[in-house]
Amino acid sequence: MNVALYADYIADLRALFAELDRRPERFQTFEVRLELAAAGSLVVYETKRRKGQTDSLYYGRSAATGQNQQISQATAFSAIDRFFGLGQFAALTGQMATGSASQPQSVNAQYPHCAVNFSYRKTGQPVARSMLMVFIGFNDEADAFRFVSTLDDPSVFIAQRPHYEAKSHEWK
Repeated sequence: MNVALYADYIADLRALFAELDRRPERFQTFEVRLELAAAGSLVVYETKRRKGQTDSLYYGRSAATGQNQQISQATAFSAIDRFFGLGQFAALTGQMATGSASQPQSVNAQYPHCAVNFSYRKTGQPVARSMLMVFIGFNDEADAFRFVSTLDDPSVFIAQRPHYEAKSHEWK
């Protein structure tokens, strides 16, 4: 079974996310939206800076009530940082994300998954960078391979890195 693993990539993303959260002044522009679905609940961390203005929104939706509720930046950051701290990750192809796989299916809610849309330009850098991907988190590599082996269509996972599609892509 051929699936690309992303623990190293997520470690770098985690460091960049922490830097943006703690030191946003180091970034000239950014647009970040992270949506973490875990245990039936949703946490959204959204912030952007354009033309010197920063807008942010942090909210969660509990599985129990199904209602959106504003949460603190620290709470949203902590939830996503815990996800980034898992042992291994696999990424979904654009087919899975858009429902155009051979047999469209939803992501197994037993495993936490996070949609990451991250664009930024650090102060003094000549170009901006962006990425758009959906990751599923696992405890370790064995857990990841066990999950992938249970799927009827493992082609919904990215098999080769770096990954670039029309909609989803690693850093470019």
